[in-house]
Amino acid sequence: MSELKRTPLRDFHAAHGARLVDFAGWEMPVQYRSILEEHKAVRRAAGLFDVSHMGEVDVRGTDAARFLNRLVANDVSKLFPGRVLYTTMCYPGGGVVDDLLVYMRGADDYFLCINAGNIDKDVAWIRQQAAGFSVSITDRSDDYALLAVQGPRAAGIVQSLTGAKLGLVKYYHFMEATSRRHPLPGESHRLHG
Repeated sequence: MSELKRTPLRDFHAAHGARLVDFAGWEMPVQYRSILEEHKAVRRAAGLFDVSHMGEVDVRGTDAARFLNRLVANDVSKLFPGRVLYTTMCYPGGGVVDDLLVYMRGADDYFLCINAGNIDKDVAWIRQQAAGFSVSITDRSDDYALLAVQGPRAAGIVQSLTGAKLGLVKYYHFMEATSRRHPLPGESHRLHG
């Protein structure tokens, strides 16, 4: 049995009493005190979820859009900077490699968010498909921590942490912003609607 991978927040979870379990090869918190209590807190206010186990990949280069349009089933040409696309990668015979999100940062600059349990397989597939395209594929999965804030008070909580106007972030759109609290050198956050 191989050792479980850990998110950058794993020690915080352990120090605060989280019950940690194996989730797709990652040591992840499943609960702190009570699943019912935590469910009610999210439904009534908000909950913070560590999803740092997700994979992140940069796709950059003059052929980035053309390459992604070949790689995924949805139409990447519909994107513009700040827009997110949910789609699948498919095998030539039509079976699904995986589902993912494609973020467009700029004309030749895209960011992919892929499923945790498939990072190695997905990155290998993406690199294999990139042959013949003028693109660079960079696995950034170890460079990110990712938090999801959910619940009716989530937007207000996140808004209190940044001067960015979160009300402008539409569904399946994103913006990058800086945190007002506990800033780290060069810290920025991708805020996803």
